[in-house]
Amino acid sequence: MIEIRFHGRGGQGAVTSVELLALAAIEEGKFAQGFPSFGPERRGAPVLAFCRVDDRRLRLRCKILKPDVVVVLDPSLLRIQNPPADLKENGIIVLNTAKTAAEIRQEYGYKHTLVLVDANKIAREVLGVPIVNTTMIGALLRATGVVAVEAMEHPLKERFGPLAVKNFNALKVAYDQTIIEERKP
Repeated sequence: MIEIRFHGRGGQGAVTSVELLALAAIEEGKFAQGFPSFGPERRGAPVLAFCRVDDRRLRLRCKILKPDVVVVLDPSLLRIQNPPADLKENGIIVLNTAKTAAEIRQEYGYKHTLVLVDANKIAREVLGVPIVNTTMIGALLRATGVVAVEAMEHPLKERFGPLAVKNFNALKVAYDQTIIEERKP
């Protein structure tokens, strides 16, 4: 089983991301669940969303407390929430940033594998808006292979209709531009 926790802000698409990812996993014949956790909703407020994917039936129905992967849609959350604080030792941090891995490690001291993509830039260029959910899914897929890139096509069509093509293109661009730097001992 892989457990993934998304950290974002209201309006960035963290909740949509876990729903799309879970649907893609189910279409591949896997078992998956995706669900949000947030207080009073408002645009810009911190949001958590969780996704589990496994080849076997899922019996857990709780928040993910020790994730394998954290996906951070808004890098400002690193300072106020410390999303990787309870990440598993061999976990992965997927981060929306224009900074280098060396800069991130120096600033935050992370030892985990870093997966970096400038999702804001890609979203603006491909989608025309700074909504980074599909770009961050592309980075996540590059880092984990939790589902095939092609598996995202149908859920994107169902969710976004005529905008699905742009979202799928943003996902693929992010997949190609993602930088992975392995864990530092």
